[in-house]
Amino acid sequence: MEKTIPGAEAAQTAGQIPKQRGDSLPETAVRYTEERHWDVVPGTWLVTADGTPRCSCGDPGCTAPGAHPAHEDWAARATGSATVARRMWQQQPDASILLPTGRSFDALCVPESAGFLALARLERWELTPGPVLLTPGRRMQFLVLPGACAKLPGLVRRLGWSPGSLDLAALGEGGWVAAPPTRCGSRGAVQWACRPTPANRWLPDAEELVPALAYACGRDK
Repeated sequence: MEKTIPGAEAAQTAGQIPKQRGDSLPETAVRYTEERHWDVVPGTWLVTADGTPRCSCGDPGCTAPGAHPAHEDWAARATGSATVARRMWQQQPDASILLPTGRSFDALCVPESAGFLALARLERWELTPGPVLLTPGRRMQFLVLPGACAKLPGLVRRLGWSPGSLDLAALGEGGWVAAPPTRCGSRGAVQWACRPTPANRWLPDAEELVPALAYACGRDK
């Protein structure tokens, strides 16, 4: 079951992009381009061998089975065109959905427990986060305006922390996040902790979220 935070129900109504009953990976990928204007690129996918889901990359030790780039030039293949996205997923309907960072957004990444604490704190401050991903690896990824990678170290120092002392990282140019309903091996699917809605179409700047995220990561140590 998808986790939610108190008071989040109102932000999860009209305009939802995440998987609804009957949606497929290809349909959802196209909706990300049409409704959110995000670039998308197909990643690897899961294949079943001896009843166990394995990654299409063929590596038995794959750390993100079915949820990582399938090609070295994946960034060049990413597209914001619904027509091109539809064509790519027609070739491999089971491919995971990857969203490149450093284009429409960067991502601030924290442990799941710190993420929920930060969301509760943001709600008390009456600040609206952008969409927030919850990964099967128990991480949360807060989508923010591009440029977060460059800003994060200075913002953390300004709050009295050294950047390396907190489990708080940023993904920017050259990075990617896996989007729902992508599955990661037997660990489950990527979910939305905060769904994309019209209310959070305009992403926050990293400066708006880092104080709450840093506080939560400090408490979570």
